[in-house]
Amino acid sequence: MMNGSSGGGGEAYGAIESQYIRRHHKHEPRENQCTSALVKHIRAPVHLVWSLVRRFDQPQKYKPFVSRCIMQGDLGIGSVREVNVKSGLPATTSTERLEQLDDEEHILGIRIVGGDHRLRNYSSIITVHPEVIEGRPGTMVIESFVVDVPDGNTRDETCYFVEALIRCNLSSLADVSERMAVQGRTDPINQ
Repeated sequence: MMNGSSGGGGEAYGAIESQYIRRHHKHEPRENQCTSALVKHIRAPVHLVWSLVRRFDQPQKYKPFVSRCIMQGDLGIGSVREVNVKSGLPATTSTERLEQLDDEEHILGIRIVGGDHRLRNYSSIITVHPEVIEGRPGTMVIESFVVDVPDGNTRDETCYFVEALIRCNLSSLADVSERMAVQGRTDPINQ
């Protein structure tokens, strides 16, 4: 169970974030695993952010470490993607299965099922929630994960590494989404 901080980062969650995490991000870590959740507020409407997140077949649209994605299956639950990872990370491939895709609740769940990396028994859940930021439509994105702690590493080291990757992905998601929002136009919400 998550405890109200983001694991290794020491960040506290607000009441709304905690409510969404309790509702949608239920991981049950075993003794040799670590888990965490990270939150990103994006100045772009939820439909735009979700249009990027939900594309299981095109993670490279916003994930900077992905160079290529090859799909196996029809984009339904259980379909698998083979992701090529850019150099600089301790991996070249990752095989991932789509576990959950809910277009109404805006939930995407994946599980890593193979690859040449040390992320064993990794699964993540990403949820996308509408919010208002400075009077305009915005989005709160929450990504949580659970993963085995590899031999030779500590729980803190493992959480720190995975959180750094997720932070980078969420920052890139914000950049891409906000750029798309500026190209289209998002009107202020009447208060």
